[in-house]
Amino acid sequence: MNGTAAVARTGAEELERRFGDPWDPANPVGHAATVAADERDEVVADAERLLDSYGLGAEFVPVGLGGRLDRLDRLVEVMRAVFRRDPALGLGYGASSFIAAVNVWSSGSEEQRRRLAGLLLGGGRVATLYHELEHGNDLAGAEFAARPRADGTLRLHGRKEVVSNVERAEAMVIFSRTSDRPGSRSHSQLLVEKKDLPADRFRYRPRFPSAGMRGVLLGGIEFDDCPVGPEAVVGRLGQGVESAFRSFQITRTALPAMATPILDTGLRTTLRFVRSRRLYGGRASDLPLVRQTLAEAFTDLLVCDAVSTTGARAVHLLPGATALYSSAVKFLVSKRLMDAMDRLSVVLGAHFYLREGEFAVFQKQLRDLQVVGFGHAARVACLASVLPQLPGAARRAAGTGATPALLSRIGAPLPPLDFGRITLAATGPDELAAVPARMAGELAGDAECRELGRLAGLFAAEAERVRADALALAPRDLAVGGPADALEVPARYAAVLAAACCLTTWRDNRDGGDPFLADPLWAEAALTRLLGRTGRGGRLPPGRAEPMFCALLARDDARRGFDLAGRPLPG
Repeated sequence: MNGTAAVARTGAEELERRFGDPWDPANPVGHAATVAADERDEVVADAERLLDSYGLGAEFVPVGLGGRLDRLDRLVEVMRAVFRRDPALGLGYGASSFIAAVNVWSSGSEEQRRRLAGLLLGGGRVATLYHELEHGNDLAGAEFAARPRADGTLRLHGRKEVVSNVERAEAMVIFSRTSDRPGSRSHSQLLVEKKDLPADRFRYRPRFPSAGMRGVLLGGIEFDDCPVGPEAVVGRLGQGVESAFRSFQITRTALPAMATPILDTGLRTTLRFVRSRRLYGGRASDLPLVRQTLAEAFTDLLVCDAVSTTGARAVHLLPGATALYSSAVKFLVSKRLMDAMDRLSVVLGAHFYLREGEFAVFQKQLRDLQVVGFGHAARVACLASVLPQLPGAARRAAGTGATPALLSRIGAPLPPLDFGRITLAATGPDELAAVPARMAGELAGDAECRELGRLAGLFAAEAERVRADALALAPRDLAVGGPADALEVPARYAAVLAAACCLTTWRDNRDGGDPFLADPLWAEAALTRLLGRTGRGGRLPPGRAEPMFCALLARDDARRGFDLAGRPLPG
Protein backbone atom coordinates (compact mmCIF):
# COMPACT_ATOMS: atom_id res chain seq x y z
CA MET A 1 0.00 0.00 0.00
CA ASN A 2 1.39 3.42 -0.90
CA GLY A 3 1.78 6.20 1.68
CA THR A 4 -1.31 8.11 0.57
CA ALA A 5 -3.47 5.02 0.84
CA ALA A 6 -2.13 4.30 4.32
CA VAL A 7 -3.05 7.80 5.48
CA ALA A 8 -6.53 7.40 4.02
CA ARG A 9 -7.08 4.24 6.06
CA THR A 10 -5.83 5.53 9.42
CA GLY A 11 -9.15 6.84 10.69
CA ALA A 12 -11.09 3.65 10.00
CA GLU A 13 -8.40 1.44 11.51
CA GLU A 14 -8.26 3.58 14.65
CA LEU A 15 -12.03 3.42 15.09
CA GLU A 16 -12.09 -0.35 14.59
CA ARG A 17 -9.42 -0.69 17.27
CA ARG A 18 -11.37 1.47 19.71
CA PHE A 19 -14.61 -0.43 19.15
CA GLY A 20 -12.85 -3.74 19.82
CA ASP A 21 -14.23 -7.26 19.39
CA PRO A 22 -17.98 -6.94 18.75
CA TRP A 23 -18.60 -10.59 19.69
CA ASP A 24 -17.10 -10.25 23.17
CA PRO A 25 -20.14 -10.17 25.52
CA ALA A 26 -18.10 -8.11 28.00
CA ASN A 27 -17.36 -5.39 25.41
CA PRO A 28 -19.40 -2.33 26.50
CA VAL A 29 -19.82 -1.32 22.83
CA GLY A 30 -20.16 -4.84 21.41
CA HIS A 31 -23.12 -6.54 19.74
CA ALA A 32 -24.72 -7.60 23.02
CA ALA A 33 -24.73 -4.04 24.35
CA THR A 34 -25.96 -2.70 21.01
CA VAL A 35 -28.92 -5.10 20.87
CA ALA A 36 -29.82 -4.36 24.49
CA ALA A 37 -29.80 -0.62 23.81
CA ASP A 38 -31.93 -1.12 20.70
CA GLU A 39 -34.54 -2.87 22.83
CA ARG A 40 -34.71 0.37 24.84
CA ASP A 41 -34.94 2.45 21.63
CA GLU A 42 -31.48 3.86 22.33
CA VAL A 43 -27.92 3.67 21.11
CA VAL A 44 -25.11 2.65 23.45
CA ALA A 45 -24.05 5.67 25.50
CA ASP A 46 -20.46 4.37 25.72
CA ALA A 47 -20.36 4.21 21.92
CA GLU A 48 -21.37 7.86 21.65
CA ARG A 49 -18.67 8.79 24.16
CA LEU A 50 -16.18 6.77 22.10
CA LEU A 51 -17.07 8.82 19.01
CA ASP A 52 -16.88 12.01 21.07
CA SER A 53 -13.33 11.17 22.12
CA TYR A 54 -12.39 10.30 18.53
CA GLY A 55 -13.84 13.61 17.32
CA LEU A 56 -16.09 12.18 14.64
CA GLY A 57 -17.56 15.60 13.84
CA ALA A 58 -14.24 16.61 12.29
CA GLU A 59 -14.78 13.97 9.58
CA PHE A 60 -17.69 16.04 8.22
CA VAL A 61 -15.79 19.37 8.11
CA PRO A 62 -13.59 20.28 5.11
CA VAL A 63 -9.86 20.45 5.75
CA GLY A 64 -9.86 24.14 4.86
CA LEU A 65 -12.21 24.77 7.79
CA GLY A 66 -10.15 22.77 10.29
CA GLY A 67 -11.66 19.33 9.77
CA ARG A 68 -10.59 16.08 8.10
CA LEU A 69 -12.92 15.98 5.07
CA ASP A 70 -10.74 16.02 1.97
CA ARG A 71 -11.95 12.95 0.10
CA LEU A 72 -15.26 11.17 0.07
CA ASP A 73 -13.85 7.63 0.01
CA ARG A 74 -11.97 8.29 3.26
CA LEU A 75 -15.13 9.55 4.96
CA VAL A 76 -16.95 6.42 3.76
CA GLU A 77 -14.28 4.14 5.22
CA VAL A 78 -14.39 5.89 8.58
CA MET A 79 -18.18 5.74 8.77
CA ARG A 80 -18.20 2.08 7.76
CA ALA A 81 -16.44 1.30 11.04
CA VAL A 82 -19.47 2.80 12.82
CA PHE A 83 -22.23 1.32 10.63
CA ARG A 84 -20.62 -2.12 10.95
CA ARG A 85 -21.37 -2.02 14.70
CA ASP A 86 -24.63 -0.06 14.83
CA PRO A 87 -26.32 1.60 11.84
CA ALA A 88 -28.44 3.70 14.21
CA LEU A 89 -25.25 5.08 15.74
CA GLY A 90 -23.85 5.76 12.28
CA LEU A 91 -26.93 7.62 11.14
CA GLY A 92 -27.95 9.27 14.38
CA TYR A 93 -24.54 10.39 15.60
CA GLY A 94 -22.89 11.26 12.33
CA ALA A 95 -24.45 10.78 8.93
CA SER A 96 -27.47 12.95 9.68
CA SER A 97 -25.13 15.86 10.43
CA PHE A 98 -23.23 15.18 7.21
CA ILE A 99 -26.48 15.30 5.18
CA ALA A 100 -27.20 18.76 6.57
CA ALA A 101 -23.64 20.09 6.38
CA VAL A 102 -23.14 19.31 2.68
CA ASN A 103 -25.77 21.93 1.84
CA VAL A 104 -23.75 24.58 3.66
CA TRP A 105 -20.37 23.49 2.28
CA SER A 106 -21.73 23.62 -1.28
CA SER A 107 -23.98 26.70 -1.15
CA GLY A 108 -23.44 28.62 2.09
CA SER A 109 -21.57 31.83 2.81
CA GLU A 110 -18.11 31.88 4.35
CA GLU A 111 -19.62 32.96 7.66
CA GLN A 112 -22.14 30.12 7.61
CA ARG A 113 -19.42 27.61 6.82
CA ARG A 114 -17.24 28.95 9.60
CA ARG A 115 -20.06 28.82 12.16
CA LEU A 116 -21.13 25.32 11.20
CA ALA A 117 -17.54 24.07 11.18
CA GLY A 118 -17.05 25.37 14.70
CA LEU A 119 -20.22 23.67 15.89
CA LEU A 120 -19.30 20.26 14.42
CA LEU A 121 -15.67 20.44 15.52
CA GLY A 122 -16.95 21.15 19.02
CA GLY A 123 -19.01 17.96 19.06
CA GLY A 124 -22.33 19.55 18.08
CA ARG A 125 -24.98 18.23 15.71
CA VAL A 126 -27.00 19.71 12.88
CA ALA A 127 -30.33 18.31 11.66
CA THR A 128 -31.78 18.38 8.15
CA LEU A 129 -35.43 19.44 7.96
CA TYR A 130 -36.67 18.28 4.56
CA HIS A 131 -39.59 15.96 5.18
CA GLU A 132 -43.27 16.70 5.50
CA LEU A 133 -45.34 13.54 5.66
CA GLU A 134 -47.94 14.84 3.24
CA HIS A 135 -45.35 15.46 0.54
CA GLY A 136 -42.66 12.78 1.03
CA ASN A 137 -39.89 13.19 -1.58
CA ASP A 138 -41.77 15.95 -3.44
CA LEU A 139 -39.58 18.89 -2.46
CA ALA A 140 -41.38 21.29 -4.76
CA GLY A 141 -44.61 20.56 -2.91
CA ALA A 142 -43.22 21.36 0.54
CA GLU A 143 -45.48 23.79 2.39
CA PHE A 144 -43.37 24.72 5.42
CA ALA A 145 -43.06 28.49 5.06
CA ALA A 146 -40.33 31.03 5.72
CA ARG A 147 -42.08 34.25 4.75
CA PRO A 148 -39.82 37.22 3.92
CA ARG A 149 -40.70 40.52 5.60
CA ALA A 150 -39.97 44.06 4.45
CA ASP A 151 -37.15 44.40 7.00
CA GLY A 152 -35.35 41.36 5.54
CA THR A 153 -36.29 38.93 8.30
CA LEU A 154 -38.20 35.71 7.66
CA ARG A 155 -40.97 34.14 9.70
CA LEU A 156 -41.04 30.36 10.06
CA HIS A 157 -44.42 28.68 10.14
CA GLY A 158 -45.37 25.01 9.83
CA ARG A 159 -43.94 21.68 10.82
CA LYS A 160 -41.33 19.18 9.72
CA GLU A 161 -41.61 15.49 10.51
CA VAL A 162 -39.47 12.32 10.70
CA VAL A 163 -36.33 14.35 11.40
CA SER A 164 -33.21 12.70 12.84
CA ASN A 165 -31.94 14.37 16.01
CA VAL A 166 -34.26 17.34 15.78
CA GLU A 167 -34.27 17.69 19.58
CA ARG A 168 -30.58 16.99 20.13
CA ALA A 169 -29.19 19.15 17.32
CA GLU A 170 -27.88 22.60 18.09
CA ALA A 171 -28.53 23.79 14.53
CA MET A 172 -30.88 22.98 11.66
CA VAL A 173 -30.84 23.26 7.87
CA ILE A 174 -34.49 23.92 7.02
CA PHE A 175 -35.97 23.51 3.53
CA SER A 176 -38.69 26.16 3.35
CA ARG A 177 -41.15 27.73 0.96
CA THR A 178 -40.20 31.39 0.55
CA SER A 179 -42.55 32.25 -2.32
CA ASP A 180 -46.04 31.25 -3.45
CA ARG A 181 -45.04 31.37 -7.10
CA PRO A 182 -44.98 28.00 -8.92
CA GLY A 183 -41.71 26.59 -10.15
CA SER A 184 -38.33 25.60 -8.78
CA ARG A 185 -37.44 29.05 -7.36
CA SER A 186 -40.11 29.07 -4.66
CA HIS A 187 -38.03 27.37 -1.93
CA SER A 188 -34.90 28.21 0.03
CA GLN A 189 -32.68 26.61 2.64
CA LEU A 190 -31.98 28.22 5.99
CA LEU A 191 -29.19 27.54 8.49
CA VAL A 192 -30.65 28.24 11.92
CA GLU A 193 -29.08 27.83 15.34
CA LYS A 194 -31.57 27.12 18.11
CA LYS A 195 -29.89 29.48 20.54
CA ASP A 196 -30.94 32.36 18.26
CA LEU A 197 -34.64 31.42 18.29
CA PRO A 198 -37.27 32.62 20.78
CA ALA A 199 -38.15 29.55 22.86
CA ASP A 200 -41.89 30.24 22.73
CA ARG A 201 -42.07 30.15 18.92
CA PHE A 202 -41.26 26.49 18.33
CA ARG A 203 -42.06 23.17 19.95
CA TYR A 204 -41.12 19.54 19.41
CA ARG A 205 -43.61 16.99 18.22
CA PRO A 206 -43.79 13.42 19.56
CA ARG A 207 -41.17 10.94 18.44
CA PHE A 208 -42.15 8.59 15.61
CA PRO A 209 -41.81 4.91 16.60
CA SER A 210 -39.95 2.95 13.95
CA ALA A 211 -39.21 -0.70 13.20
CA GLY A 212 -35.61 0.04 12.21
CA MET A 213 -33.09 2.60 13.45
CA ARG A 214 -34.90 2.55 16.79
CA GLY A 215 -31.99 4.32 18.48
CA VAL A 216 -32.28 7.31 16.14
CA LEU A 217 -34.42 10.08 17.60
CA LEU A 218 -36.93 10.52 14.77
CA GLY A 219 -39.08 13.42 15.81
CA GLY A 220 -40.77 16.52 14.52
CA ILE A 221 -40.78 20.24 15.15
CA GLU A 222 -43.41 22.93 14.67
CA PHE A 223 -42.86 26.69 14.32
CA ASP A 224 -45.36 29.47 14.91
CA ASP A 225 -44.37 32.81 13.36
CA CYS A 226 -40.76 32.31 14.47
CA PRO A 227 -38.39 35.11 13.34
CA VAL A 228 -34.96 34.47 11.80
CA GLY A 229 -32.55 36.97 10.29
CA PRO A 230 -31.71 37.30 6.57
CA GLU A 231 -28.24 35.87 7.27
CA ALA A 232 -29.90 32.45 7.78
CA VAL A 233 -30.53 32.00 4.02
CA VAL A 234 -28.12 29.45 2.52
CA GLY A 235 -27.06 30.83 -0.85
CA ARG A 236 -29.80 33.00 -2.32
CA LEU A 237 -33.54 33.13 -1.82
CA GLY A 238 -35.15 30.67 -4.20
CA GLN A 239 -32.02 28.52 -4.51
CA GLY A 240 -33.23 25.77 -2.16
CA VAL A 241 -34.12 23.11 -4.72
CA GLU A 242 -30.88 23.68 -6.61
CA SER A 243 -28.82 23.46 -3.39
CA ALA A 244 -30.63 20.29 -2.34
CA PHE A 245 -30.04 18.61 -5.70
CA ARG A 246 -26.34 19.41 -5.55
CA SER A 247 -26.01 18.01 -2.04
CA PHE A 248 -28.03 14.90 -2.93
CA GLN A 249 -25.36 13.94 -5.44
CA ILE A 250 -22.88 13.57 -2.59
CA THR A 251 -25.17 12.09 0.04
CA ARG A 252 -26.87 9.61 -2.32
CA THR A 253 -23.38 8.34 -3.14
CA ALA A 254 -21.94 8.36 0.37
CA LEU A 255 -24.78 7.00 2.53
CA PRO A 256 -25.28 3.65 0.75
CA ALA A 257 -21.50 3.28 0.68
CA MET A 258 -21.36 3.81 4.44
CA ALA A 259 -24.07 1.18 4.93
CA THR A 260 -22.41 -1.69 3.06
CA PRO A 261 -20.88 -3.16 6.28
CA ILE A 262 -24.41 -3.96 7.44
CA LEU A 263 -24.25 -6.85 5.00
CA ASP A 264 -20.73 -7.68 6.26
CA THR A 265 -22.13 -8.09 9.78
CA GLY A 266 -25.10 -10.05 8.43
CA LEU A 267 -22.77 -12.41 6.57
CA ARG A 268 -20.48 -12.82 9.58
CA THR A 269 -23.46 -13.61 11.83
CA THR A 270 -24.84 -16.15 9.36
CA LEU A 271 -21.43 -17.79 9.02
CA ARG A 272 -21.15 -18.15 12.80
CA PHE A 273 -24.55 -19.80 12.76
CA VAL A 274 -24.00 -22.30 9.92
CA ARG A 275 -20.49 -23.20 11.08
CA SER A 276 -21.79 -24.10 14.54
CA ARG A 277 -25.11 -25.78 13.64
CA ARG A 278 -25.20 -29.56 13.12
CA LEU A 279 -27.54 -30.96 10.47
CA TYR A 280 -27.76 -34.42 8.88
CA GLY A 281 -24.54 -35.58 10.50
CA GLY A 282 -22.51 -32.54 9.46
CA ARG A 283 -22.39 -28.79 9.69
CA ALA A 284 -25.00 -26.60 8.05
CA SER A 285 -22.12 -24.92 6.24
CA ASP A 286 -21.54 -28.17 4.32
CA LEU A 287 -24.91 -27.98 2.56
CA PRO A 288 -24.54 -26.93 -1.11
CA LEU A 289 -27.52 -24.54 -1.02
CA VAL A 290 -26.17 -22.81 2.08
CA ARG A 291 -22.74 -22.45 0.51
CA GLN A 292 -24.21 -21.03 -2.69
CA THR A 293 -26.44 -18.57 -0.81
CA LEU A 294 -23.53 -17.24 1.24
CA ALA A 295 -21.25 -17.10 -1.81
CA GLU A 296 -23.85 -15.03 -3.64
CA ALA A 297 -24.33 -12.68 -0.69
CA PHE A 298 -20.54 -12.26 -0.49
CA THR A 299 -20.44 -11.49 -4.21
CA ASP A 300 -23.27 -8.99 -3.83
CA LEU A 301 -21.30 -7.23 -1.09
CA LEU A 302 -18.33 -6.94 -3.46
CA VAL A 303 -20.64 -5.54 -6.16
CA CYS A 304 -21.99 -2.94 -3.73
CA ASP A 305 -18.49 -2.01 -2.62
CA ALA A 306 -17.21 -1.67 -6.19
CA VAL A 307 -20.18 0.51 -7.16
CA SER A 308 -20.10 2.72 -4.07
CA THR A 309 -16.30 3.12 -3.98
CA THR A 310 -16.17 3.99 -7.67
CA GLY A 311 -19.12 6.35 -7.19
CA ALA A 312 -17.39 8.10 -4.29
CA ARG A 313 -14.17 8.54 -6.26
CA ALA A 314 -16.13 9.71 -9.31
CA VAL A 315 -17.36 12.71 -7.29
CA HIS A 316 -13.71 13.87 -7.39
CA LEU A 317 -12.73 12.61 -10.84
CA LEU A 318 -15.97 12.82 -12.86
CA PRO A 319 -17.99 15.57 -11.14
CA GLY A 320 -19.83 16.40 -14.36
CA ALA A 321 -21.35 12.93 -14.40
CA THR A 322 -22.20 12.65 -10.70
CA ALA A 323 -25.76 13.87 -11.29
CA LEU A 324 -26.32 10.69 -13.29
CA TYR A 325 -24.23 8.27 -11.25
CA SER A 326 -25.21 9.18 -7.69
CA SER A 327 -28.89 8.23 -7.88
CA ALA A 328 -28.05 5.04 -9.76
CA VAL A 329 -25.61 4.14 -6.96
CA LYS A 330 -28.24 4.79 -4.28
CA PHE A 331 -30.86 2.69 -6.09
CA LEU A 332 -28.68 -0.30 -6.87
CA VAL A 333 -26.61 -0.53 -3.69
CA SER A 334 -29.49 -0.16 -1.24
CA LYS A 335 -31.66 -2.68 -3.10
CA ARG A 336 -28.87 -5.25 -3.47
CA LEU A 337 -27.94 -4.99 0.21
CA MET A 338 -31.54 -5.57 1.28
CA ASP A 339 -32.07 -8.48 -1.10
CA ALA A 340 -28.89 -10.17 0.14
CA MET A 341 -29.88 -9.77 3.79
CA ASP A 342 -33.31 -11.19 3.04
CA ARG A 343 -31.73 -14.32 1.51
CA LEU A 344 -29.44 -14.70 4.53
CA SER A 345 -32.47 -14.53 6.82
CA VAL A 346 -33.77 -17.66 5.08
CA VAL A 347 -30.54 -19.49 5.99
CA LEU A 348 -30.92 -18.43 9.63
CA GLY A 349 -34.55 -19.56 9.69
CA ALA A 350 -36.31 -18.83 12.97
CA HIS A 351 -33.06 -17.45 14.40
CA PHE A 352 -33.17 -14.40 12.14
CA TYR A 353 -35.89 -12.68 14.16
CA LEU A 354 -34.73 -13.62 17.68
CA ARG A 355 -34.06 -10.49 19.70
CA GLU A 356 -31.72 -12.05 22.24
CA GLY A 357 -28.80 -14.43 22.13
CA GLU A 358 -25.64 -14.71 20.06
CA PHE A 359 -27.30 -14.05 16.69
CA ALA A 360 -29.72 -11.30 17.75
CA VAL A 361 -27.63 -8.61 16.06
CA PHE A 362 -28.84 -9.94 12.69
CA GLN A 363 -32.46 -8.91 13.16
CA LYS A 364 -31.37 -5.46 14.28
CA GLN A 365 -29.11 -4.99 11.26
CA LEU A 366 -31.87 -6.28 8.96
CA ARG A 367 -34.40 -3.79 10.34
CA ASP A 368 -31.94 -0.91 10.29
CA LEU A 369 -30.99 -1.60 6.69
CA GLN A 370 -34.56 -1.00 5.51
CA VAL A 371 -34.19 2.67 6.47
CA VAL A 372 -31.07 2.97 4.28
CA GLY A 373 -33.26 1.92 1.35
CA PHE A 374 -35.13 5.20 1.42
CA GLY A 375 -33.27 7.49 3.84
CA HIS A 376 -33.77 11.01 2.53
CA ALA A 377 -34.69 9.69 -0.96
CA ALA A 378 -36.72 6.61 -1.87
CA ARG A 379 -35.33 4.24 -4.49
CA VAL A 380 -38.11 5.10 -6.92
CA ALA A 381 -37.24 8.79 -6.49
CA CYS A 382 -33.65 7.95 -7.43
CA LEU A 383 -34.81 6.22 -10.61
CA ALA A 384 -37.06 9.17 -11.37
CA SER A 385 -34.08 11.53 -11.16
CA VAL A 386 -31.99 9.35 -13.51
CA LEU A 387 -34.75 8.86 -16.08
CA PRO A 388 -34.92 12.37 -17.62
CA GLN A 389 -31.12 12.51 -17.92
CA LEU A 390 -30.82 9.33 -19.98
CA PRO A 391 -32.04 10.62 -23.36
CA GLY A 392 -29.55 13.49 -23.22
CA ALA A 393 -26.74 11.13 -22.24
CA ALA A 394 -27.71 8.83 -25.12
CA ARG A 395 -27.75 11.70 -27.65
CA ARG A 396 -24.32 12.98 -26.68
CA ALA A 397 -21.26 11.46 -28.27
CA ALA A 398 -20.81 7.93 -26.97
CA GLY A 399 -18.05 7.48 -24.45
CA THR A 400 -14.92 5.47 -25.25
CA GLY A 401 -14.69 3.84 -21.82
CA ALA A 402 -11.47 5.77 -21.17
CA THR A 403 -12.21 6.51 -17.52
CA PRO A 404 -9.70 8.48 -15.41
CA ALA A 405 -6.63 6.54 -14.34
CA LEU A 406 -7.19 4.66 -11.09
CA LEU A 407 -10.87 5.67 -10.95
CA SER A 408 -11.58 2.58 -8.85
CA ARG A 409 -8.18 2.05 -7.19
CA ILE A 410 -8.81 1.56 -3.48
CA GLY A 411 -7.05 4.29 -1.47
CA ALA A 412 -5.29 5.86 -4.46
CA PRO A 413 -4.69 9.64 -4.46
CA LEU A 414 -7.54 11.98 -5.36
CA PRO A 415 -7.82 15.70 -6.02
CA PRO A 416 -9.47 17.63 -3.17
CA LEU A 417 -13.24 17.44 -2.90
CA ASP A 418 -14.54 20.52 -4.74
CA PHE A 419 -18.24 21.14 -4.06
CA GLY A 420 -18.29 23.88 -6.71
CA ARG A 421 -17.65 21.41 -9.54
CA ILE A 422 -20.89 19.49 -8.93
CA THR A 423 -23.31 20.18 -11.79
CA LEU A 424 -27.11 20.00 -11.67
CA ALA A 425 -27.29 17.66 -14.67
CA ALA A 426 -24.81 15.30 -16.27
CA THR A 427 -22.66 16.72 -19.06
CA GLY A 428 -20.34 15.16 -21.60
CA PRO A 429 -20.03 11.52 -22.67
CA ASP A 430 -20.87 8.75 -20.23
CA GLU A 431 -17.50 7.04 -19.95
CA LEU A 432 -18.54 4.47 -17.34
CA ALA A 433 -21.39 3.11 -19.46
CA ALA A 434 -18.87 2.58 -22.27
CA VAL A 435 -16.48 0.54 -20.09
CA PRO A 436 -18.01 -2.92 -20.81
CA ALA A 437 -17.51 -2.53 -24.57
CA ARG A 438 -13.95 -1.31 -24.12
CA MET A 439 -13.07 -4.10 -21.66
CA ALA A 440 -14.69 -6.76 -23.86
CA GLY A 441 -12.38 -5.71 -26.67
CA GLU A 442 -9.28 -5.55 -24.49
CA LEU A 443 -9.87 -8.97 -22.94
CA ALA A 444 -10.85 -10.81 -26.12
CA GLY A 445 -7.32 -12.08 -26.71
CA ASP A 446 -6.49 -12.82 -23.07
CA ALA A 447 -6.91 -16.56 -22.43
CA GLU A 448 -6.93 -16.14 -18.65
CA CYS A 449 -9.68 -13.51 -18.81
CA ARG A 450 -11.69 -14.77 -21.77
CA GLU A 451 -14.77 -15.49 -19.64
CA LEU A 452 -14.64 -12.04 -18.05
CA GLY A 453 -14.40 -10.56 -21.53
CA ARG A 454 -17.45 -12.56 -22.62
CA LEU A 455 -19.46 -11.28 -19.67
CA ALA A 456 -18.30 -7.73 -20.40
CA GLY A 457 -19.58 -8.21 -23.94
CA LEU A 458 -23.03 -9.12 -22.64
CA PHE A 459 -23.17 -5.86 -20.71
CA ALA A 460 -21.84 -3.94 -23.70
CA ALA A 461 -24.84 -5.24 -25.66
CA GLU A 462 -27.16 -4.35 -22.78
CA ALA A 463 -25.69 -0.83 -22.69
CA GLU A 464 -26.59 -0.41 -26.38
CA ARG A 465 -30.13 -1.64 -25.74
CA VAL A 466 -30.51 0.79 -22.83
CA ARG A 467 -29.20 3.60 -25.03
CA ALA A 468 -31.71 2.77 -27.76
CA ASP A 469 -34.56 2.55 -25.27
CA ALA A 470 -33.54 5.89 -23.74
CA LEU A 471 -33.63 7.55 -27.17
CA ALA A 472 -37.10 6.09 -27.74
CA LEU A 473 -38.56 7.62 -24.56
CA ALA A 474 -41.31 10.13 -25.23
CA PRO A 475 -41.72 13.38 -23.28
CA ARG A 476 -44.70 11.91 -21.42
CA ASP A 477 -42.46 9.04 -20.24
CA LEU A 478 -40.13 11.52 -18.57
CA ALA A 479 -42.79 13.56 -16.82
CA VAL A 480 -43.82 13.21 -13.20
CA GLY A 481 -46.69 10.73 -13.18
CA GLY A 482 -45.50 9.07 -16.41
CA PRO A 483 -45.87 5.34 -17.04
CA ALA A 484 -44.26 3.17 -14.38
CA ASP A 485 -42.59 0.86 -16.88
CA ALA A 486 -40.43 3.79 -18.07
CA LEU A 487 -38.49 3.40 -14.80
CA GLU A 488 -37.23 0.03 -16.05
CA VAL A 489 -34.83 1.93 -18.32
CA PRO A 490 -32.89 3.64 -15.49
CA ALA A 491 -33.03 0.40 -13.47
CA ARG A 492 -31.33 -1.45 -16.33
CA TYR A 493 -28.91 1.44 -16.75
CA ALA A 494 -27.94 1.04 -13.09
CA ALA A 495 -27.05 -2.61 -13.77
CA VAL A 496 -24.82 -1.58 -16.69
CA LEU A 497 -23.19 1.03 -14.49
CA ALA A 498 -22.60 -1.57 -11.76
CA ALA A 499 -20.98 -3.96 -14.24
CA ALA A 500 -18.71 -1.13 -15.39
CA CYS A 501 -17.71 -0.36 -11.79
CA CYS A 502 -16.85 -4.01 -11.15
CA LEU A 503 -14.75 -4.13 -14.31
CA THR A 504 -12.84 -0.93 -13.48
CA THR A 505 -12.35 -2.11 -9.90
CA TRP A 506 -10.80 -5.38 -11.10
CA ARG A 507 -8.70 -3.53 -13.69
CA ASP A 508 -7.46 -0.81 -11.32
CA ASN A 509 -6.60 -3.17 -8.44
CA ARG A 510 -5.22 -6.24 -10.20
CA ASP A 511 -1.64 -5.04 -9.74
CA GLY A 512 -2.11 -3.86 -6.14
CA GLY A 513 -0.66 -6.94 -4.47
CA ASP A 514 -3.90 -8.64 -3.40
CA PRO A 515 -4.20 -12.04 -5.15
CA PHE A 516 -7.96 -12.13 -4.61
CA LEU A 517 -8.54 -8.76 -6.32
CA ALA A 518 -6.16 -9.71 -9.14
CA ASP A 519 -8.07 -12.93 -9.84
CA PRO A 520 -10.81 -12.45 -12.47
CA LEU A 521 -12.94 -14.96 -10.51
CA TRP A 522 -14.59 -12.36 -8.27
CA ALA A 523 -15.31 -10.02 -11.18
CA GLU A 524 -16.80 -12.91 -13.18
CA ALA A 525 -18.98 -13.77 -10.19
CA ALA A 526 -20.01 -10.12 -9.82
CA LEU A 527 -21.05 -9.76 -13.46
CA THR A 528 -22.86 -13.10 -13.30
CA ARG A 529 -24.91 -11.84 -10.36
CA LEU A 530 -25.70 -8.61 -12.19
CA LEU A 531 -26.99 -10.55 -15.18
CA GLY A 532 -30.12 -11.13 -13.12
CA ARG A 533 -31.14 -7.57 -14.00
CA THR A 534 -30.94 -8.39 -17.72
CA GLY A 535 -33.15 -11.49 -17.58
CA ARG A 536 -30.29 -13.99 -17.72
CA GLY A 537 -30.56 -15.71 -14.34
CA GLY A 538 -27.90 -14.32 -12.05
CA ARG A 539 -27.30 -17.43 -9.92
CA LEU A 540 -23.67 -18.49 -9.46
CA PRO A 541 -22.85 -21.86 -11.00
CA PRO A 542 -20.95 -24.30 -8.74
CA GLY A 543 -17.67 -23.51 -10.49
CA ARG A 544 -17.93 -19.93 -9.25
CA ALA A 545 -19.96 -20.35 -6.08
CA GLU A 546 -17.64 -22.85 -4.40
CA PRO A 547 -14.38 -20.88 -4.74
CA MET A 548 -16.20 -17.70 -3.66
CA PHE A 549 -17.50 -19.50 -0.58
CA CYS A 550 -13.99 -20.77 0.21
CA ALA A 551 -12.66 -17.20 -0.11
CA LEU A 552 -15.36 -16.07 2.30
CA LEU A 553 -14.35 -18.75 4.83
CA ALA A 554 -10.70 -17.74 4.51
CA ARG A 555 -11.59 -14.10 5.22
CA ASP A 556 -13.67 -15.17 8.21
CA ASP A 557 -10.88 -17.35 9.63
CA ALA A 558 -8.36 -14.52 9.18
CA ARG A 559 -10.74 -12.00 10.80
CA ARG A 560 -10.71 -9.76 7.76
CA GLY A 561 -13.48 -7.66 6.31
CA PHE A 562 -15.59 -9.14 3.53
CA ASP A 563 -15.39 -6.01 1.37
CA LEU A 564 -12.84 -5.34 -1.36
CA ALA A 565 -10.25 -3.87 1.02
CA GLY A 566 -10.37 -6.90 3.35
CA ARG A 567 -8.98 -4.90 6.27
CA PRO A 568 -8.15 -6.80 9.52
CA LEU A 569 -11.00 -6.52 12.03
CA PRO A 570 -11.10 -7.02 15.81
CA GLY A 571 -12.68 -10.32 16.86
